[in-house]
Amino acid sequence: MRKGDMIHSNPPGPPIADEYTVMVLLVDDQVMVGEAVRRALAEDPNIDFHYCPDPARAIAAAGEVKPTVILQDLVMPGVDGLTLVREYRANADTRDIPIIVLSTEEDPAVKGEAFVAGANDYLVKLPDRIELIARIRYHSKAYLNQRQRDEAYRALRDSQRQLMEMNFELSRLTSVDGLTGLGNRRYLDEMLDAEWKRAGRAQCPLSVLMIDVDHFKQYNDTYGHLAGDEVLRQVAAVVQKCAGRATDLAARFGGEEFALLLPVTDLAGTVRLAEKVRNDVENLRLPHACGLDGRISVSIGGTCLVPHRTESSYILVDAADRALYEAKRGGRNRVVVHDRESLPATA
Repeated sequence: MRKGDMIHSNPPGPPIADEYTVMVLLVDDQVMVGEAVRRALAEDPNIDFHYCPDPARAIAAAGEVKPTVILQDLVMPGVDGLTLVREYRANADTRDIPIIVLSTEEDPAVKGEAFVAGANDYLVKLPDRIELIARIRYHSKAYLNQRQRDEAYRALRDSQRQLMEMNFELSRLTSVDGLTGLGNRRYLDEMLDAEWKRAGRAQCPLSVLMIDVDHFKQYNDTYGHLAGDEVLRQVAAVVQKCAGRATDLAARFGGEEFALLLPVTDLAGTVRLAEKVRNDVENLRLPHACGLDGRISVSIGGTCLVPHRTESSYILVDAADRALYEAKRGGRNRVVVHDRESLPATA
């Protein structure tokens, strides 16, 4: 056998069904030691033995063999055994593999240095066969158990991540309007209630805009429902784009009606945003034979309130809805927004 070749007592293969297979890699420049260890392990059918006499190939050999334990000589030509132990620990493929250091003497100082370098065990070569196999099996089993725990943890973590993603997607689907991609009515109601309570605690303004596509029934009757759906998608895209802050919520209220929930937005800011939505929809220049100026337009009603403790969020939506009715009655394609001072007496 040439120096540099690896030998093994059993050919690589799948583990025995009823017992795990130990993969031993011996790194030692003395071929006689390699042969002695091979013979000591040869009678155990569940131990695969691999021998690397060239320390320069030790890391590469470990990558090829994927041992469950490494037997590492301390004194070899051209390399210090402890340096090689540190290299194992610095390599991602070998950092966790148990290392049993083999030394010619029982030296407490050398033993201490070996453990500091990263060795798991220390044996004076050549140890008794029973002790050698016992140490090899002990460290291999601990290593394989740790790998199984790591793999189980990774599988559990992946499963939890997938479950979180599925739950997030399910939550998203139950909160999104299928046609427009905006929040649906259920999600709007939830967020409105939460923002109303938050605004009440902070005593800051909360605004809502109700946006209605003008003469939409006539559009569907003239152009068909598929064309009507496309109009709703384009208007929804405008509403979504105008909801510029992360806290703003664009939602489909129902039918051809949309809503914009605007936390911490005063009356002037609410009016500006409403006019932007109205103007941007007008600039889409979507043809509508029955519409104002022959194109699609929207009417918008809005309310800006600082909540009172005894009030519910219903007052905000109800006032915005009545402002929308006022905008439509006033000729459509216009904006009407009220604050508490300008609310009609019946509000």
